Amino acid sequence: MAQVLGVGGVFFRSRNPGKLARWYRDSLGIPLSMPSGAIFKPSQMPANGVTVWSVFPAGTKYFRPSASAFMLNLVVDDVDEALAQVEIAGGTIVGKPKSHAYGRFGWFLDPDGNKVELWQPPPDERSKTRRKARPKKKQ
Repeated sequence: MAQVLGVGGVFFRSRNPGKLARWYRDSLGIPLSMPSGAIFKPSQMPANGVTVWSVFPAGTKYFRPSASAFMLNLVVDDVDEALAQVEIAGGTIVGKPKSHAYGRFGWFLDPDGNKVELWQPPPDERSKTRRKARPKKKQ
């Protein structure tokens, strides 16, 4: 039997795909590599980051206030900064960020009304080492 090895992409519809893709680029730094999409390589994920595949019940309230049948979850390096960027770009913040042992979470609605969950994985020893090794940006 063949088996799934991972999530190969997230695909969804928009009334204006190019405009929405540019909004994500401008508000969250998604590196567009095509007019309305990006390719993320596994090496870009934090050392302790994972991709989750999960089916929710039809009546779930977790996706609210969005009416979409899906919710994106994006891994970020700083939930609070990402939410601030999204709000400046016109996104609607949903609730307050929450911290758990498995990371920090925040939520917003994009310009199309899709709920997006931001996940900042907790630091681990490999990511702490990687951060120390980064050269400082010149101002």
